[in-house]
Amino acid sequence: MTALKETAFQFPHQTQFYKGKVRDVYTINDDLLVMVASDRISAFDVVLPSAIPYKGQVLNQIAAKFLAATQDIIPNWVVSVPDATVTIGKKCETFPVEMVIRGYLAGHAWREYAAGRRVVCGVALPEGLKENDLLPEPIITPTTKAHEGHDEDISREDILARGLVAPEIYAQMEAYTRALFERGTQMAAARGLILVDTKYEFGLRNGEVVLIDEIHTPDSSRYFYADGYEERQAKAEPQKQLSKEFVRQWLIENGFQGLEGQQMPDMPDEFVQTISERYIELFERITGQDFQKAATSDIVSRIEQNVNAYLEKL
Repeated sequence: MTALKETAFQFPHQTQFYKGKVRDVYTINDDLLVMVASDRISAFDVVLPSAIPYKGQVLNQIAAKFLAATQDIIPNWVVSVPDATVTIGKKCETFPVEMVIRGYLAGHAWREYAAGRRVVCGVALPEGLKENDLLPEPIITPTTKAHEGHDEDISREDILARGLVAPEIYAQMEAYTRALFERGTQMAAARGLILVDTKYEFGLRNGEVVLIDEIHTPDSSRYFYADGYEERQAKAEPQKQLSKEFVRQWLIENGFQGLEGQQMPDMPDEFVQTISERYIELFERITGQDFQKAATSDIVSRIEQNVNAYLEKL
């Protein structure tokens, strides 16, 4: 089975190329972005050696669905999805802050709480909470966007004091974050899921705040299964998650957490296949649609033809 690990396209009027952990971004005429969702997978801020068939398609198509479903809340960067793994959109001036919003005490916020801290990113949390408890109301816990290394927690006060975002723009970003999370929560509930936490990125285009990148995918969001949530909480049992947490667990069991001196384990073909199947399962559960596998006999040529066909129309 073929997977897309690397790309090296030369599109007409291409002016820039940026390789992220998972996405390859091509700038056209300094105005459009061609974002290719590769099949690379990362964990612990490290890209794993094996690419996962169909993972890029899963992420791209989930993001496309949710971006289309939230256009009434906020304009977004997307202008076309010409290929199963590609989104083309407007280049925006980006902010150096990611807006993380949490409806439940899980992940990083829980680790902070368990360590005795009752203020996360300037937001006070009540005493007596357990892991995965529903919070009294969703909280926004922003992070700085690091080009290298780990993102860092930051409070609203620090963002404004450091001039990272203008106050009136930041107020809009907060309001949009809450409205998007509410919509995502409703859409997840319709699929028997709980949207636990997620992150949004915003940019400016012609002076207007725009939603950019991707939203509500398993790479940027944590989902629980709603069925049995209360019972599991009452018994202090782990929640059933829809995420790539199982990949992290496999790495931990094989002695890797991204720490210095640790060796990345080889991934058996069977495990790569399992990850691929789990991502397809994620797609079908989150969207309620059957996954239609795109042709993989020559992924590079397929993408090139589809993107060029779109660009020729401009």
